[in-house]
Amino acid sequence: MLGFLQGFAYGLFVTCLPWCLVGLANPRLAVPTESSGRWQVLFRYGLLVPFLSILLWLTSLWGGFGPSLEGWLAGLVAIAVEIPLERRWRRWRAHRHRQRLEARLEAEASRRRAEQEREAREAGVAVLDPARPPVDADEMVLALCRAKQGLLDVRRPDLAIQADRLYSRYRHVLDVLAARFEHGELAFERARTLVTEVCLGAVDNLTSMASQASGVMGVDGDFVRRRLEREGQRLSAEERTALERRLELLEGTERRLARLTARNESALTLLDDTAVALARIETGRPQASVAADRALEELRRFIGRAERYGRSDPR
Repeated sequence: MLGFLQGFAYGLFVTCLPWCLVGLANPRLAVPTESSGRWQVLFRYGLLVPFLSILLWLTSLWGGFGPSLEGWLAGLVAIAVEIPLERRWRRWRAHRHRQRLEARLEAEASRRRAEQEREAREAGVAVLDPARPPVDADEMVLALCRAKQGLLDVRRPDLAIQADRLYSRYRHVLDVLAARFEHGELAFERARTLVTEVCLGAVDNLTSMASQASGVMGVDGDFVRRRLEREGQRLSAEERTALERRLELLEGTERRLARLTARNESALTLLDDTAVALARIETGRPQASVAADRALEELRRFIGRAERYGRSDPR
């Protein structure tokens, strides 16, 4: 065994100079790291490997002087075998590190989404379950369930909450209508039709949100920003341009989603105003029809504005 170590030390020491020359010509051939330089070649084959070979040789002298041919041959091929093995080991470590980092970032993103969902949820808002719609669900509620499911499918629960809020407002306005008017009355039918049109416009916005969010679902904005911040100087011009373009697509989509969200917020406010106006109506008094007409006129104006927005929106 000591003879094998002596031969191995001799073979390893002899290969230091050839590998150093190869590394100076092309560092990637002699250094297993991804970012290799000539200073690493000089350190590895001018200091580290010679030190290890001398240490092995001194250790093996305890058994006397007698290097073996097998050890010498093993020493000659040791570096050629070690470099690809170490390179594979480093890649495996980097891959495992990336997996752990991605898992941690995904967990953090899920936590942030859950916090946003909690913050965005209003008190007293009913929660729609797209898989199990309410028993008395009409076409409007079913459309809200489909829109919410679409947003959940693209991993945007923060936007899906608007479906719950619309459902709550829709049910509340209908309850107020049922309390103030009979189902067969003309005012009831007019108001219900206009409220449904407002909600359907909001459902169209939710559907558009899901469609646009699906286009950038695979883009990790945090990952792109980290790469641009940490590796900005080392990235090639082409790669940097591609990352910046990816970030522009994400930011542009978020701006369009924000505009659609603002439109739905306007619809929610209008439904609240309508519910308050209708609740103030005393159906036994002559002014009841006037107050109802005012509330319905506001709904008509909003629907007209929404239609104009839809025609002028380039999306």
